[in-house]
Amino acid sequence: MRTGHSPRKVFFVAHYLACRLLPEHACKFSRHDFTLAQLFACLAVREFFGLSYRRTEALLIDSPTWLADVGMARAPDHNTMWRAFDRLLSMKRCHRLLDLIVRLFARSGLLTLRRKPMAIDSTCLERHHRSAHYDRRCRRMDVAKAEKGPGKWGESVNAARSKRLRQMPKLAIAIDSGSHLILAAKVRLGNGSDAPDFEPLLRQATSRVRVAMVVADAGYDSEANHELARQTLGVRSIIPTGIGRPTSKPPTGRWRRQMASRFKRKADQKLYGQRSQVETVNSMMKRNQSSTLRSRTPERRKKEMMLKVLVHNIVLLSDQI
Repeated sequence: MRTGHSPRKVFFVAHYLACRLLPEHACKFSRHDFTLAQLFACLAVREFFGLSYRRTEALLIDSPTWLADVGMARAPDHNTMWRAFDRLLSMKRCHRLLDLIVRLFARSGLLTLRRKPMAIDSTCLERHHRSAHYDRRCRRMDVAKAEKGPGKWGESVNAARSKRLRQMPKLAIAIDSGSHLILAAKVRLGNGSDAPDFEPLLRQATSRVRVAMVVADAGYDSEANHELARQTLGVRSIIPTGIGRPTSKPPTGRWRRQMASRFKRKADQKLYGQRSQVETVNSMMKRNQSSTLRSRTPERRKKEMMLKVLVHNIVLLSDQI
């Protein structure tokens, strides 16, 4: 993304989208040095390059033509961008921006949902900037301590691991498998089951665009998810059975039994193969925008994950201009 895409165009498109949805200023009594759309464009380019607020300020100071494109006389201070992050990236505003981007793609005929399925998957992100070597050494030290002493070390290691899992940022997305556009996103903390995320993702996506088919891996296997998709929303669901203990008995439930039968004879092999496209999108976001979050509090981490989703879509949109 940093080399194959134009950051100036991303900056301009982010400003254009924000202008269509956000008010000019947050309050009539504010200083009115910058509009909300201009600050959102600054946050988007910060996420695009994976910079700190201070380095983003330095980048914008060295890019006067970018500022002129969106009517800015000077670059905002790093503290201004830090404060704008909380105000601009509320979940309601993020979903409205997602609505707008999907609508623009649909009007341009860039979506492929008529001939390809929507794919759903989730991924976990890192809470801190730490090297893989450092993490590996920490795990080895924890194991060595647990083996030396009975009880206390083992309990402390398990408690620390449990705390890390409870705080792990998790992003679930639904994408158009042809264009790689993210149609819906669900953010939360904690490495739990994927199945509960299926309903909010599918409802979000169907509220934005017509979905004929959805594919997901076995982590989303649930009779309730099949019933929601097929009977309530009229979407054909393809999810392999994989939840529960291994058994030779047929799965319970009408749709899960049908899935087991169809996967056994490889009836949906070609369509289910499109699920790999959502893994491609997760890889794109992690490779281009980093797999680590810079925010420290749980709420800001959720907002940063939503910003990653928006920047990914903005880059795709800027490529079409």
